[in-house]
Amino acid sequence: MTGVSNTALTEYVDEQRREAIAERVEELLAAMTIEEKVGQLNQRSVSFVTGSEDDTDDLETAIADGEVGSVLNAQGLDAKRHLQEIAVEESRLGIPLVMAFDVIHGYRTVFPTPLGQAASWEPDLAERAERVAATEASADGHHWTFAPMVDVSRDPRWGRVMEGSGESPVLGSAFARARVRGFQGDDLADTDTMLACAKHFAGYGASEAGRDYNTVNVSETALRDRHLPPFEAAVETGVATVMNAFNTIERIPASGNESLVSGVLKGEWGFEGAMVSDWDSFGEQMPHGVAADEREAAKRAMLAGSDVDMVSEVLLEELPELVRDGEVPESRLDDAVARVLWMKGLLGLFEDPYQYFDEDRREAVTRTDEQRETAREVAERSFVLLKNEGVLPLEDDAEVGVVGALADSDEDTLGAWAWGGDPEDVTTIRAGLDDHFDGVPYAAGYDLPGEVTDETLADAREVAEASDVVVCVVGEPADMTGEAASRAHVDLPDEQRRLLEALHDTGTPVVALLMNGRPLAVEWLDEHLPVILDIWHPGTEAGPAVARVLAGDTSPGGHLPMSVPYTEGQIPVAHDRLPTGRPADQAEREEEYVSAYLDVPNEPLYAFGHGESYTDFAYSDLSLSTDTLVPGATLEASVTVENTGDVAGRDVVQWYVHDLVGSRSRPEKELIAFETVDLEPGESATVTVEIEESDLAFWTAEEAWAAEPGEFDLMVGHAADDIVDTERFAFEA
Repeated sequence: MTGVSNTALTEYVDEQRREAIAERVEELLAAMTIEEKVGQLNQRSVSFVTGSEDDTDDLETAIADGEVGSVLNAQGLDAKRHLQEIAVEESRLGIPLVMAFDVIHGYRTVFPTPLGQAASWEPDLAERAERVAATEASADGHHWTFAPMVDVSRDPRWGRVMEGSGESPVLGSAFARARVRGFQGDDLADTDTMLACAKHFAGYGASEAGRDYNTVNVSETALRDRHLPPFEAAVETGVATVMNAFNTIERIPASGNESLVSGVLKGEWGFEGAMVSDWDSFGEQMPHGVAADEREAAKRAMLAGSDVDMVSEVLLEELPELVRDGEVPESRLDDAVARVLWMKGLLGLFEDPYQYFDEDRREAVTRTDEQRETAREVAERSFVLLKNEGVLPLEDDAEVGVVGALADSDEDTLGAWAWGGDPEDVTTIRAGLDDHFDGVPYAAGYDLPGEVTDETLADAREVAEASDVVVCVVGEPADMTGEAASRAHVDLPDEQRRLLEALHDTGTPVVALLMNGRPLAVEWLDEHLPVILDIWHPGTEAGPAVARVLAGDTSPGGHLPMSVPYTEGQIPVAHDRLPTGRPADQAEREEEYVSAYLDVPNEPLYAFGHGESYTDFAYSDLSLSTDTLVPGATLEASVTVENTGDVAGRDVVQWYVHDLVGSRSRPEKELIAFETVDLEPGESATVTVEIEESDLAFWTAEEAWAAEPGEFDLMVGHAADDIVDTERFAFEA
């Protein structure tokens, strides 16, 4: 049987429905012409969101002729129902459409960007956020989201880091699983679920120079060790679809890369969902220089194992003749079509193609008080306190001033890729602080993105001088992050630093709030300001979340999912770097002949995993259940964590490992496990993790995913640069 049969996707449908879907798929395949089969693989865009707007009359005709299998960016329940009616009632076989939309970090209720959510180090929070997003988006008639993005990246110049979970494949895998579960729920036929899509397969996070759509040059080892694990985690969780990347792998575009798609994804991992292109990526094989024309582009994509063509229409135009000429086997076409039909069956569209178009349900489940409360909680737990010299939390009677255009920009507070959100729903930071502190003076300080004038500086100084503490919101407007928003310089935009310098000169303590989609190089802030709190783009409930954290109603507990560089000249900088033959701290080497910069440290300004709190945590009693791990067994590692401060707080217990000797050079340290712990003052808890052979595995010199015998250092700490204790153990095969 083609289509879904033996992967984790089967968990989303019971056996009876599975058999019914299989029967329907086989019936349709037997009845379809080649053109109708190809039509199921063709995705058209309806309205301008990420590309050109489609002509409505032409689209309706194409749907009626069976030339469209899915629709992207349709807006409004009536419009979606109308298109579905054409597909079901006017096309020859009445096959329903799938409605797709980019639901990236919330729908109408907008959550922090995915990178911000990853800063919570709580995958369960992300799962809850995606449950809300799926509930709202599906109630608005959408069946399929192109999320989660699970690309691993160590380059903050790349604007799309805001869509991912940072630099660690372990942290990224945990969030990939959680977000797939959140979108897809327990049963994809439930009308509060959506098809998820793991993107971009693969290596897109390694775009050279951090420039979007750029080439990628990664070794097989880097691909296997760093970039593929989150995709495999998504597949193991039952993700329904996977999206091609724009980039090349071994100089072959991902859309037409047979070893990647058919070899790894559909072969090694047994993925039986649908593989969808990114926008026009089938057609972009031509400018990549590996396809001479549309016919060759269509052939390469199909033979590689890719299935659905997003908007390029090279399959629609060329695939029928390729099949008739024997250049693409009809069995390959049937396999691709079956995968698409299974998607529709899993969604319950064969039974009721209109079940997602319910105005009453949309009104009942959108922007509820409970959903806004969840958005506030996720935002609070995503904030990362980078530095605090005793200024926070603020006293209840403090005279607080607010400066920064971003503090009062509802649209920018939502962040990039918040297409379903409405700025009118946002409680801005200015509004949240004004409410919490019974009125706060405010000055914009700069015109977005960061133009400062003598007048704006004077207004800002006036606010600072009249306040006990001034909260200054700086960073990136939403359109400076996300797709096609790469930056060569990752410092504050324009003259925002000039504003901070002026506020610093007043002598009033400055609390810098960073609103950003990527790690920003903020060395001057670190040297001169007492407080830096990274709030990312926090979403709908930004104001209440920021107010509660600044006032100490809750202690910030976020930790960095990406390292923060001193300067872009250090990039890539990450916790899992490889050792060098001439390390900077090797005493026997002459100092100038080591791997080091002349002008900045090798280490990042703020390391992966860094995050401060309003309290302190002490670790003690690290112990291992055994000093030798063997295949099939488990090693338990435990540590006691105590809140030694005066307020409740949350810490992230981070476990790293170093393989001392391997067949390939191994990272100095790499994250293998983590756990968050919430403790009252004076309270302690024992945190235990289980380590198995798979946790030690990597792509060996034998080109196999395996753990090699040898010695390992297990490290536990608050961050990659704050290791508290280390124990050594051995693995014996």
